[in-house]
Amino acid sequence: MVKVFIVGSAGTTGLRLHSRLKQRDDVELLEIDEHLRKDQKEIEKLIGLSDFVFLCLPDDAARETAELAKEARARIIDTSSAHRAADGWSYGFPELSKEHRQNIQSSKYVSSPGCHASGFISLIYPLISAGVIPPDCPLACTSLTGYSGGGKKMISNYENAERKSELSSPYLYAMGQNHKHLPEITAQCGLSLAPLFMPVVGDFYSGMLVSIPLHSAMLSAKYTADDIREILKKHYEGSSFVKVLDDAPPSLYANTLSGRDDMELFVSGCDERILLCSRFDNLGKGASGAAIQCFNIMCGAREDSGLVLG
Repeated sequence: MVKVFIVGSAGTTGLRLHSRLKQRDDVELLEIDEHLRKDQKEIEKLIGLSDFVFLCLPDDAARETAELAKEARARIIDTSSAHRAADGWSYGFPELSKEHRQNIQSSKYVSSPGCHASGFISLIYPLISAGVIPPDCPLACTSLTGYSGGGKKMISNYENAERKSELSSPYLYAMGQNHKHLPEITAQCGLSLAPLFMPVVGDFYSGMLVSIPLHSAMLSAKYTADDIREILKKHYEGSSFVKVLDDAPPSLYANTLSGRDDMELFVSGCDERILLCSRFDNLGKGASGAAIQCFNIMCGAREDSGLVLG
């Protein structure tokens, strides 16, 4: 039985991880006393007893805890944004390439992707790799998320009976183009130009819809929407986690895959103006689900163990 310790199990991502892993008979969850959950000595002790440690912490705390675990035998899966472009850390999106999967399988340190970043990278990485989009392409992205993506504080604000009326409408944030997922997006896709990124929070608990428009003039050659779809289908062929649908419906809802751990990709529009969309649960393939998928690969379990796929 694999011993697992979740550091930060009281947060949104940690709670989803805990609920999924506690149902498994191949995992022993090591629990920290509630009164000691910030005690470094107790955390270090439990890390020393673990085979795997999930970090569900703010970035600075994740860096400190990763350093604390440096001499331990435990393998680390970090769900924060602290190590997503850091040397020595494998990026936890196995569907991107054989190398990504192999690195996850053998690495001691794996950084689980960010939610917004997962949607963007799922669409753009294959097109960069195939030479369809040049690295200096001026891309733009709108990413709509449920409010659980903002953690416990945002959830409390939205679910407060006396909340302000503005929360009933979507809101755009990170107006200064300094969102913390941008370095991850740029590094993992090999972009030389960071995209214009527009994250939006909606009045629903979980789900995510990431949209990227492409004008044919931005592409390296003449590609139709059907061509783009076939390139994505070939890249993700055989994957049970990332599915490229043949047809995009006339409307897409961001919360359709709420509670699931897979992802759907769509290509629509016309040959001059192509729209790419990635739909998933921000807490699933965008957070806890992705982390558990990496854990399964690392410990040799079935890749979809403990996960909910469509």
